[in-house]
This record gives sequence, C-alpha cells and structure tokens, in this order.
Amino acid sequence: MKKKVLAGILAVALCAVNLTGCAGAPREGNVSGGGQVEKEVQETETMQETEGGVVTLRVWSEEANFPTLTKMIESFKEKYAGQAEFDIILEQGSDSNNKDALLADVHNAPDVFPFADDQLAAMVAGGAIEPVENVEAVKEANLDEAVEAASINGVLYGYPMTADNGYFMYYDKNYFTEADVQTLDGMLAVAEAAGKQITMDWASGWYLYAFFGNTGLDFGVNDDGVTNHCNWNATEGPVKGTDIAEAMLAISASPAFRNCGDGDFLAGVRDGSVIAGVSGAWNAMEIKELWGADYGAVKMPTYTCAGQQIQMSSFTGYKMMGVNAYSKHKKWALKLADWLTNEENQTLRFVERNQGPSNKNAAASDEVKQVPAIHAVIEQSQFGRLQRVGNSYWDPCLEFGGIMAQGNPEQTDLQELMDKLVAGITVSVVQ
Repeated sequence: MKKKVLAGILAVALCAVNLTGCAGAPREGNVSGGGQVEKEVQETETMQETEGGVVTLRVWSEEANFPTLTKMIESFKEKYAGQAEFDIILEQGSDSNNKDALLADVHNAPDVFPFADDQLAAMVAGGAIEPVENVEAVKEANLDEAVEAASINGVLYGYPMTADNGYFMYYDKNYFTEADVQTLDGMLAVAEAAGKQITMDWASGWYLYAFFGNTGLDFGVNDDGVTNHCNWNATEGPVKGTDIAEAMLAISASPAFRNCGDGDFLAGVRDGSVIAGVSGAWNAMEIKELWGADYGAVKMPTYTCAGQQIQMSSFTGYKMMGVNAYSKHKKWALKLADWLTNEENQTLRFVERNQGPSNKNAAASDEVKQVPAIHAVIEQSQFGRLQRVGNSYWDPCLEFGGIMAQGNPEQTDLQELMDKLVAGITVSVVQ
C-alpha cells in the first residue's frame, strides 16, 4: 500500500447537539454484589444507545473525502432519527497509515475509520478492531475477494468499501494505440521516439512485485504472519532470478524510463514530459482533468524476460471501514460503518470520488464499467494477489529497486544482488 505519514488531526464538527443524554435513573435494591452493578451499567449503556441521548462518534477520513462523507452521515442521521441524537465528527487521517495511529493510542482513537486490507492483521493481533455483526448480509453484498481481504482466520472484521486499491498503467491516447500498451517494449519505443517518459516507482516493494509475480518464482508470508519465504534468487527453472534483474536493467537503460513516485509522475503529466505511468485509481480524477478525452488506463503490460513476454503482476488491494473495539458507542459505530459502506453510499463514493466499489451491485453498473481506471484495476486483478507480507520485505526491495533503476552502477554480480535481496526479505528478525 502507499506509505504516508498520518496527517495532523483536524476535527470538523458536522453536528454539535447540545442536549442532555437520557440515561436511566439509578435502580433501587441490593447493589452490594458486583454482578448487579455490572448489570445496571450494561442496561444503562443499552438505553443510551437505543432510547436516545447524545451519541458522539468520531470518524477518521482523508480530507478530500469530507464532502462526500458529510452527505453519508446526514443520511445516517435521517435513517435513525428519533432513536438517538448524534454528534458525528470527522477528523483528518491517512487511510494508508491508520493502523499505526490506532494502535499507538487505541483508547483515544476514533470510533470508525477506513483502512487498507494489509493493515488488518496487526489491528486484529492488537485487539483494536471489533468484528462485524451482520456478517452474512455483508458477505452477500460484497465481492468474495473483498470479503476475504476483510477477514482473518474466517472472522470478518472490516466492512468492505472499495475494490480499487491496486495499480495499472495510465497512458495518453495522443501517443499510444491499444496495441502499443500491451507490451512495455512497445510503450518504451513510442516514448523514446517522442522524447517523452514512462514512470514507475521501483523504490517501493509494492510496485516492484510486478516483475516477480507471474514468473513461477515463490514468495509469501509464513504461517507466523511475521516472516517471509522467497526464492527470487533461483538459479534453475524457466525464469531465474538473474533473468528478472537483467530485464529490469534493460528497462532502466531506456531514456524513456523514469523511476519516481506519484508526486513526480503527476508533475510530469502536468508539464507534458510524462505520457504514461504506473499508478492507481486515487489519481484518476486528476489524470482525467489533465488528459481529458485522451486519458487511458489499462492493465499492466507484458515485459521481456528470459526471451519471453511475461505479464506484469500486481498486489491487489481493498479498503474497508473498521470499528474501534474500545468505542463507547460500539453498537452505533457498527451501524455507522455498515451505513458508510452500503450499496447506496458505495455508489455515491464512486460518483463523487471515482472510487471503485466492492459492493456487487454497485460494481456491476454500466457507469462503473465505463471508467477507464476502474476497468483497468479490475482487469489487472486477475494477474494480482492480496498483499500479505512480513515487514522484512520492504527495505531490501527499496535497495534492490534503487540499484536496478540506476543501472547497477557498481556492476555487482547479479546473482549476488539477488541473493542479498532474498536474504533480506526472508530474515527472521528485522533490526
């Protein structure tokens, strides 16, 4: 997933309701036993959640989504009007980093929050996320892959929200035909002839996986959920580790290739130097604004490796809503998370934010199919896999990708480089 630093918390009060809560009056009777006191507390909490009172819920979101979420929250309050008075507050957070902020201070974290699927295991292990209540209804409404991504050991913890958190190839139709974008060789040839560039971020293991995923080589997280297994340095078989390294060096040698992140990709699109790049649906609205009718998006191309064309792979990703296990209004938080991810609101999120729905009905609409970025990420998903990796994966990939992008400046033996990459990915203890 994209790694971002959590933005500072910016509370935006959507509805400040200055009413006194209707907690039940203390009961008379014998309260010397702890069980009776506990029962009364539970009954009082139930009354507060079902018979009125001010229900304060905090929701994390990236600021760009505030206007759309505001509409969803208003419809939620209309839906449950009369059952409680709601004070629902939006606070700025980063979808890609909410796990770290939640686990750092779970008791003071918001009640409802979005997150990417690769953060789920850590939140479950930390006891910070509440399981979904209406499991069968949520499973029935959403794509099987999204449900799988929101589950750990068969328990559903997240409310699926989007199915577009993967990557694919954007391209400018002014330069490329549909045939050109089928192979990376073809795209680089077009860009070289035009004096333009194609971008991809080789400093990120998330994107780097594209070169290894469909080669027949093995990689994944072990049963401990912490360490990895990997044989990307294999010296035998149809595709060897050094074959992939040689293929990457051939790509980086092209003057049309540029190794950079999202920011530089978009900057290049703006100044006209970049005519294609690997990225995700989160940039679709800006790309559409910049390229207009010439905005194209397609699955990842094939690349030349070991004398053959290999389809580039990807990590697939999903986003979902979670509920803080320590929420003071857990029942209402679960209802809100469910509401923010229902079919109606996934459709609204698509219309206003161009985010691909995980809801089966919403995803099957003609409107969704006509959006190039959403179509591309769905098309690419058949060549991808869920991101399930141990922490030791990222740093070795960053180092290896940097060396490849620079053309192996020290001319290190390629097998040595592959062995070092694998040793780092599979190390048992991360320093």
